[in-house]
Amino acid sequence: MKLLLVEDDNLVANSVVVALQCSGYAIDRVANGLGAQSVAGRNLYDLIILDLGLPDMDGLECLRIMRSRMIKIPILILTARDSPEHRVQGLDAGANDYVAKPFHLAELEARIRALLRLVRSNEVVVQAGQLSWDTKTRVLRRGDELIELSAKEHAVLEALMQNCNALVTRQRLASLLANCDALATHNAIDIIIHRLRKRLEPYGLRLLTVRGLGFLVEQ
Repeated sequence: MKLLLVEDDNLVANSVVVALQCSGYAIDRVANGLGAQSVAGRNLYDLIILDLGLPDMDGLECLRIMRSRMIKIPILILTARDSPEHRVQGLDAGANDYVAKPFHLAELEARIRALLRLVRSNEVVVQAGQLSWDTKTRVLRRGDELIELSAKEHAVLEALMQNCNALVTRQRLASLLANCDALATHNAIDIIIHRLRKRLEPYGLRLLTVRGLGFLVEQ
């Protein structure tokens, strides 16, 4: 998943960037509204985190301009303005969620995951290389060719494809495998990942290892 952070406070920005990168997100950062409008219009972001106290314009104005330009990327406001009136203004202007400063990084990440899940839940087919994953029928195809997988391979790949570009932890995969095999171990995860790479990477699937944390499919 690729995120854009619009934040002029270096201390806040650095802490958010480091935390989200450690969670497997790719993240760009700009410090003003004009920069946000420029990069949001040129790049494919999965989510924008927007401060309202920007040096060149009010964040609400920046938000309204982006929405008027049909930039439909989910936007999470992150701001020190925490009154009910401010929250209503932000949501009415087109934000999808609103988090007030000071904030806990764990809550921010949870809200990001919730917004990204909502976006993914509206997708019917997820593409990765030459492969397509139908989230409704849970079928993997290459063009018209149906690709058969074992139950364990299916469980692991489904978790990865439903969270393209985002880290899926070893703990989560171990939990999924336990549903298939009560004796599943972390070594089993590595074996299945190896099999999936060998079988699917020739079709353009990029299955990356985040050392010590987990895995992700790059879309």
